[in-house]
Amino acid sequence: MPPKPSPRRSALLAELSTASRRYMAAYALFNQAVADRLGLHPTDLQCLNLLGLEAAPVTTGRVAELTGLTTGSATRLVDRLERAGYVTRARDTADRRRVLVATVPERMAEFGAVWGRLTGGWDGLFDAYDDDEVALLLTHMRRTVELSAAQIARLRAEGGAAAGS
Repeated sequence: MPPKPSPRRSALLAELSTASRRYMAAYALFNQAVADRLGLHPTDLQCLNLLGLEAAPVTTGRVAELTGLTTGSATRLVDRLERAGYVTRARDTADRRRVLVATVPERMAEFGAVWGRLTGGWDGLFDAYDDDEVALLLTHMRRTVELSAAQIARLRAEGGAAAGS
């Protein structure tokens, strides 16, 4: 059994939990505002963000994996992005049975420009940190992504809706 945390650590962890919840809510609201600005659904915006991180065009199945949607929902998401001009579908030249989803560079540049104007202020936040502190923040973000993925998988494996839903 680990030792009981000091009162200071307990207070810091409680404050960190509250700050994390506020951060996640603020990010969700920011994401909604950006999506509204671009005329997209927030899930569609996050899909575009994730597609922009992929090294090459992907299948709709991969879109489903990236977003956690069913393949049917991912297909509808890709349909919306295609209608909005953000992605195209094309047959895979290596396997004509596969259809790949590719981002449209010009539209992604527009997406990036809007995102850049809105997020530019955050870059200045890091000016107050030295390289070791930025590295610590980066480690925290990576670990948070990993933990979130594990928690999402756990929730999906449990299945069912929450009581009262």
